[in-house]
Amino acid sequence: MNPLTEILIERLETKGIRPDMVPGVFRDLVNTLSANPHATLQELNTRLHLLGWNDFELDDHTLQLVIASFEAEGLPKQSAVRAQGS
Repeated sequence: MNPLTEILIERLETKGIRPDMVPGVFRDLVNTLSANPHATLQELNTRLHLLGWNDFELDDHTLQLVIASFEAEGLPKQSAVRAQGS
């Protein structure tokens, strides 16, 4: 596991995500970003809430960790491109 992923896991846990739920949040975020790489932070939060992550609010810092982590894992970079300033 790369260091960015470790930092992301710690960050998600401090935001209230149980350790066994971290892979699900990460998967849903990656899938959502892959489907809509230019989604705003608000759009991502809306999508996460629709997927059942009602008690979780994504912030920009955590989103940037998600993007950096999945780029480091070798996932498609076009999926990680997102406009700043959301």
